Amino acid sequence: MHTRIFTAAVRGVIPAVVSVLTAAVLVSACGQAGERAEPDAEVTTGRTPQFENEHVQVWKSVIAPNQPLEMHRHDNPRAIIALKGGTLTVVSDAGERRDMTWETGRAYWLDADPPGELHGDVNQGSEPVEVIVVQLKGVGGTPDTP
Repeated sequence: MHTRIFTAAVRGVIPAVVSVLTAAVLVSACGQAGERAEPDAEVTTGRTPQFENEHVQVWKSVIAPNQPLEMHRHDNPRAIIALKGGTLTVVSDAGERRDMTWETGRAYWLDADPPGELHGDVNQGSEPVEVIVVQLKGVGGTPDTP
């Protein structure tokens, strides 16, 4: 029963996810060619909403070195598109740690977080990590707010 509901929900969302992923890659490529970062500009950790509809919620996350993303959770599965890759240490509220490496220009799939578990993302590298997150709505549980 749950498999049929999940399959139907995902089938209806796939065109929206493909459109959003395509747009994110195009915007990223265009922005990289035309952008000129100020050498002294300070990068801060945070999330910036990009797009939302009844199927997906999309935001850009920037995780600056030594500026962790606050504790949060994801009740729904999501795709991650690395605009500027790097390695993040994901720290659970129970203190468990695991490293996740995102390669610039690659996309990744992450399942919903285990029920009740929170985590924070820490960038111990020397450069900011920037990703676009495309989170499905209504697939894994209650909606998450970035």
